[in-house]
Amino acid sequence: MKLAITGGAGFIGSHFVRYILAKYPDYAILNLDKLTYSGSLDNLRGLEANLHHSFARVDICDRRRLHELFSRDVDAVVHFAAETHVDRSILESSQFVKTNVLGTQCVLEAAKQAKVARFVHVSTDEVYGTAHQGERFTEDSPLAPNSPYAASKASADLIVRAYFRTYGLPVITTRCSNNYGPFQFPEKFIPIIISRAMNDQSIPVYGDGLQVRDWIYVDDHCAALDAALHRGREGETYNIGASNERSNLEIARFILQILRKPESLLTFVQDRPGHDRRYAVDSSKLRKELRWVPQTCFETGLSRTIEWYLTHRDWEQHILAWRYRSYYRRQYDRRAQTLAEILNATSDSKCAYS
Repeated sequence: MKLAITGGAGFIGSHFVRYILAKYPDYAILNLDKLTYSGSLDNLRGLEANLHHSFARVDICDRRRLHELFSRDVDAVVHFAAETHVDRSILESSQFVKTNVLGTQCVLEAAKQAKVARFVHVSTDEVYGTAHQGERFTEDSPLAPNSPYAASKASADLIVRAYFRTYGLPVITTRCSNNYGPFQFPEKFIPIIISRAMNDQSIPVYGDGLQVRDWIYVDDHCAALDAALHRGREGETYNIGASNERSNLEIARFILQILRKPESLLTFVQDRPGHDRRYAVDSSKLRKELRWVPQTCFETGLSRTIEWYLTHRDWEQHILAWRYRSYYRRQYDRRAQTLAEILNATSDSKCAYS
């Protein structure tokens, strides 16, 4: 199989590239990524000499380039490429609409023209909005996004559905809960807690810190995507979750405990606008139909993640220096209204959690 992976230099995408190359050594991967602040070739270290992996720097909104690349006998597409940081979408939503909505349509159109045999669209549980206590969203739950990011992903989901209904494109949509693991961009919740704790810096926590997420180790997500790619039913949606709900405060305290840092580092700041209180998905459809179950318990996965960040400080420093700072300043810092102003937070209470 020749597999095109969009966003394959990002956190989850790069893990999926490695997963596929390890499990299917005869597959060929065409890795497409724009290499913005959260995508980096550093995430693909060690694959330079792999003849089954080729990389192309491309914007998914570039229709001509996509058609050119997909015309090279691409059999299937796994579409990760997206703007994903909720706080950034609050600050400036237009890039999210462009990349996540228009970009997805461009990838779909290129896949349709290339007559690919399978198209897996990687979405998020955030499209369902807030789950009430005791509630778990199924694939038939209504979409009720509450952030510009979630709304852009929900819009992309509907466009993917339309391409199946209208054109017969063999699509599958997956909606996964919060991921964690190595190579996650330092701006995200777990990495930023680890980083600031290691440096004895204050750790900002939104509101009361009791927002609940269902956390899944990134390799388990990759295995679920593998199952969807090879055994999923066309036109179907599959929720991916580990049934592992934790509050933000619980996770922050657990990380501090592992690192032997005091809870006095925790600083509670004003909650962000539209912050969903709880996410929870029912993944029984995926487990039953595709025979998938998560393999990594949270304590093991988080300990493994912390150890990786402790031993890869050079990766974090390089990402922050060359990707985050230059891109963020160019694209966002020049705007008059900053996220801190929106949240009425102090200058050192930087939050960038999903």
